[in-house]
Amino acid sequence: MIHDSRQQRRQFLQQAVAAGAGLAAGSVARGEDGSRPLADASRAARGAIETSADVVVVGGGTAGIIAAIQAARAGASTLLVERGSELGGTMTVGGVCFPGLFHAWGRQVIAGIGWELVRLCVEMDGGQLPDFSTPTGRQHWRHQVVINPFLYSLLAEEACQAAGVKICYYEFPLAIEESAKGCSLDVVGPGTTRRVACRQLIDCTGGADVVGLAGFERLREDETQPGSMLYKLGAEFQAGRETLQAVYVHGADSSNSVTRTEANLTGRRSVLQRIRKQRADGKPSHLAKLQPEASFRESYRILGETVVTVEDYVSGRVFDDAVCHAFYPVDLHTSSGVRPKHLDEGVVPTVPLRALAPKGSRHLLAAGRGVSSDRLANSALRVQATCMATGQAAGAAAALAARADAAALDVPLDEIRELLNEHGAIVPGKQ
Repeated sequence: MIHDSRQQRRQFLQQAVAAGAGLAAGSVARGEDGSRPLADASRAARGAIETSADVVVVGGGTAGIIAAIQAARAGASTLLVERGSELGGTMTVGGVCFPGLFHAWGRQVIAGIGWELVRLCVEMDGGQLPDFSTPTGRQHWRHQVVINPFLYSLLAEEACQAAGVKICYYEFPLAIEESAKGCSLDVVGPGTTRRVACRQLIDCTGGADVVGLAGFERLREDETQPGSMLYKLGAEFQAGRETLQAVYVHGADSSNSVTRTEANLTGRRSVLQRIRKQRADGKPSHLAKLQPEASFRESYRILGETVVTVEDYVSGRVFDDAVCHAFYPVDLHTSSGVRPKHLDEGVVPTVPLRALAPKGSRHLLAAGRGVSSDRLANSALRVQATCMATGQAAGAAAALAARADAAALDVPLDEIRELLNEHGAIVPGKQ
């Protein structure tokens, strides 16, 4: 197990903020030797856009979209910070456009805002939902919903704007501080430096990047599960009608730009090798589709007030502070592939609010792949329907905490559950 060093992170951030300030401010005076010194943090402060919000969500992927919409629909002024140019994350940019699982053992266990968007996407694209009344046995993928990723991205953006979410594309935080009243962030993008103050902050980066920047402990393994580079050879790819082919990207790690770059280079080399082999074998080799980046299964997770264990998961433990269900086989990928461990019939796991709260924080939550869990539990909790559910739970808790000027864990649990229920979510014990 690898642990962060807070001192190393802070030293790096001081340098990075200064560098970002210079880029955002434009020209920097040269020294006597002709060199360009790094701008100091005061330059960033002078040129920064001052922004405030009740809730800030970092990461506009599977969980972050839903967290932001829920917070905004609950009345919180909400800012969504996304490093890329579109919403959806793994579902769109990564090409894993078959979210699941929303149903278990003949009943729906995850609904809410995520399900609302998925259903709308299928309907608008003229697609068809699976027959959820038909048992799948060990073929759990039959209940995944194939969607058009391009349309989903547009619908997610529309829903965010309709709810009042302010979207900040091409931006990412370089420094974060938590105080007694909330969090402050230094956020940078091309030509932009933003200083943001918020009451509640939600990390939906997938790899707990924000939690790490804020100085809270994270968990990860010595090795990571392989990622996937998705592509299509042969006939034209029909979005919303079929899924893509995939090659494993061994060692794929989304922790930083260096490891992300290596994962993408490795994945693209593998696809090119496949094309050449197809040509040599006289098989269709037209590259109809290639996703712009690899999808990642594993990096950092938060160390929360509760850590969901695989024993909790496979037993279907109903936590006292459960805020949503989860449903998927334990799905650990290795270099030799994956052999899902299916749940016993009738078992439906739950996710506690404390697994969304970094240990020792008051104004910070996390949702999506980075929830507090051991490795095996996380291999099941990381899937898209569950990410949507944890995102909605975090958004509801953050909105209520901001309204009450309190920590999320100090908000009465019944209020969080009631708000989730009002917005269509299925809360354990409430249906």
